[in-house]
Amino acid sequence: MEETDPLFSLRGKTALVTGGTSGIGAMIASGLAGRGVRTYVTGRELSRAQDAAARLAEESGGEVVGLEADFADPDAPAALARAFAEREDRLHLLVNNAGTNCGGELASLSEEDWDALMAVNLRAPVFLVKALLPQLRMAARPGDPARIINIGSIGGLHVPGWEAHPYGASKAAIHQVTRSLAKSFASDNITVNAIAPGPFPSQMHDTESEATQKSIAAYIPAGRAGAAEDAQGAVIFLASRAGAYVNAHVLPLDGGYIGAL
Repeated sequence: MEETDPLFSLRGKTALVTGGTSGIGAMIASGLAGRGVRTYVTGRELSRAQDAAARLAEESGGEVVGLEADFADPDAPAALARAFAEREDRLHLLVNNAGTNCGGELASLSEEDWDALMAVNLRAPVFLVKALLPQLRMAARPGDPARIINIGSIGGLHVPGWEAHPYGASKAAIHQVTRSLAKSFASDNITVNAIAPGPFPSQMHDTESEATQKSIAAYIPAGRAGAAEDAQGAVIFLASRAGAYVNAHVLPLDGGYIGAL
């Protein structure tokens, strides 16, 4: 259902959510589309992206378009930006959500795995921002800036009880990139913030053992994992007039986990 309060209204805007075919990205995309945002989602395969877009459009009652982007390919950010520019001349909201994970134990970590993870989790968001700057600047207005929201992780805010060297490093880096880009683009009326989720239902978290998931849940003060409304609410706040003055921040979205450490 669309939010009618003008402080939180997003109707008529355009958003791009990378990795929006599943997990927290799909939650965010559904929430945006349901509030009148023309929402683009990316998947590694065009057919998968289009199928997800159709599902999300039906679920939200909004407009969702699927685009292909495999961010393991270094040319993907530029190719995605070209595909988007063929359809839209402005972009009000970019959500850099696409990410990957790999085994974190140093003994079994290969250089290839490290490089592949960094390409998706760090390189791709930075160069996608660069490629989409013309559309972001076209959408930016004083008092209603264009928004970039990077999806980080609480794994980039603390050292967990299990080895996650490459993933944690990539997310700590994207948090810092968020701050530096925010300073660079403030004069362009573009804000850059990050959300650092704790445990949410996703394919990546599904690969963790049941014991690990129970251990994580036991330390969350809220007593539960995140839900779709939690992810949607954070993005809607940062993307709406309500969050227009928020810039260069990393918002933990974790039920109090980091704050209570």
